[in-house]
Amino acid sequence: MERDMTTGKPAKILLNFTIPIFIGNVFQQFYSMADTVIVGKFVGNTALAAVGACGTLTFLILGFLMGMTAGFTVVTAQHYGAGNKKAMRQSVACASILSLIVSVILTVLSMTLMKNVLHWMNTPADMYDQAYAYIMVICGGIVAQVLYNLLAGILRAIGDSKRPLYFLILAALLNIVLDLVFIIVFHMGAAGAAYATVISQGVSGLLCLCYIVKYVPELHLAREDWRGDWNLMKWQMKIGFPMAFQFSITAIGTIVVQTALNVFGSVAVAGYSAAAKIEQIVTQAYIALGTAMSTYCAQNMGAGKIFRIRQGFRSATWMGGIYAVLTGLVVFFWGKSVTVLFVSENVREITEYVDISLRCTAASFVFLAVVSIYRNGIQGMGFGLLPMTAGIAELAGRSIAALAASQFGSFLGICLASPAAWVLAAGLLLGMYFRIMHQYKRKGMMKEEPEEMVPVLKKGYT
Repeated sequence: MERDMTTGKPAKILLNFTIPIFIGNVFQQFYSMADTVIVGKFVGNTALAAVGACGTLTFLILGFLMGMTAGFTVVTAQHYGAGNKKAMRQSVACASILSLIVSVILTVLSMTLMKNVLHWMNTPADMYDQAYAYIMVICGGIVAQVLYNLLAGILRAIGDSKRPLYFLILAALLNIVLDLVFIIVFHMGAAGAAYATVISQGVSGLLCLCYIVKYVPELHLAREDWRGDWNLMKWQMKIGFPMAFQFSITAIGTIVVQTALNVFGSVAVAGYSAAAKIEQIVTQAYIALGTAMSTYCAQNMGAGKIFRIRQGFRSATWMGGIYAVLTGLVVFFWGKSVTVLFVSENVREITEYVDISLRCTAASFVFLAVVSIYRNGIQGMGFGLLPMTAGIAELAGRSIAALAASQFGSFLGICLASPAAWVLAAGLLLGMYFRIMHQYKRKGMMKEEPEEMVPVLKKGYT
């Protein structure tokens, strides 16, 4: 179902669009959570730590691709908002070509360099083999992962956030079944969890493709749509690659944290990993709201309705702030109680690590909400490079805090690395937003009935 986000109440539109994405993101987290729970219970803490240690690498690789495809589909959403269906279809074709090329290149590079990367990260010897087996399967399935993210992004660009949710629910259930079969029945260990994840993600991508082919005629591409338009591709890369690097910058920061954490041993790594899984479920709301803001801002940018973009930011900030306070209190006081789902050995010791980590992040959820909303919204407006500077500051804050904590042997300090990064990035992004809006106001583009389209789309592809 398509949705025009250029009319109607922004708060209602954002809420209705965010909820399916949030539910879908939670189910997507069930992929990794099912891996964590089943591996921790049936294989052991060492395997759990191995899967957790690979989480940062997985985020680095797949996060790059998620950011890239999200950036490509910003262009699709802008043309949809502008009512230019031909250019919208051309953007889908160009995004498909670019995504396939980058996916193949990244698959080869990641599988070739992975041994060296794990050594560089100080991966403990007792979990190295399982970590390597897990991450190699993930790298081998990059194309399957990209298939879903690209097609789901295209559906969201035209206002449909429900169909990707339905397909993710089915895939999440399949993932749990495959986890049980591969790990318990076939004793495949951590690698079995990775196979379950890749297969399930591939199925969700194929379901998206089948739905588009059968029910979305506006996305049916003709032969002329596949004739690569280099100007359109450059536009997509101008937005897509900075968004991809933004994800990578964040992932590099988490890799630095993981590297610093590994010196504390597998028990501390297991505790930090379990806390991260709990945190990721709660914080999917911020990611969903950010995704909604990206599409909302892109469509309204295409329609030239800057005043609605400002209204959307205000509504999203209130929603994100209220959610951050409520969930922060719950996680701060009771989050550690979920630890028993992930571990079967050294439960008390691991729970202490989980509690420290969750208290640090829960107290900083408001800043994380600001980062997600304003970064994605600004990117949806077509500013690719600008938010990346906040990402660089985030990397610096996270890395400095983690490395200093490692030198002093402070697990608490490592847990404070991400909150430090969120505070720094939030401040920079808010400054960018107010500067952008001030510039549009000076140009007289905040009127409720704009007289002309945004200049970049007036030069669009007709």
